[in-house]
Amino acid sequence: MAKALFGHVGVGPDVRVMSEMRRLRDRVRDLEHEVARLEAANAALAAGLPVDDEMLSLSVPDTVEQEPALT
Repeated sequence: MAKALFGHVGVGPDVRVMSEMRRLRDRVRDLEHEVARLEAANAALAAGLPVDDEMLSLSVPDTVEQEPALT
């Protein structure tokens, strides 16, 4: 058992694991930049497009005329 513990503790970090971690960190950083870019673009679009108040509410007239069904 001592050999197993020594082998586990005595070995430095695995090169493959370290390269995979570096690749994943780079990917996360790229995705965070993309999210920030998209949020900025979305904010610019939202600021540039006025929304009419009529589009925010749907009004239904009190009297609805019924049309005959098509036969």
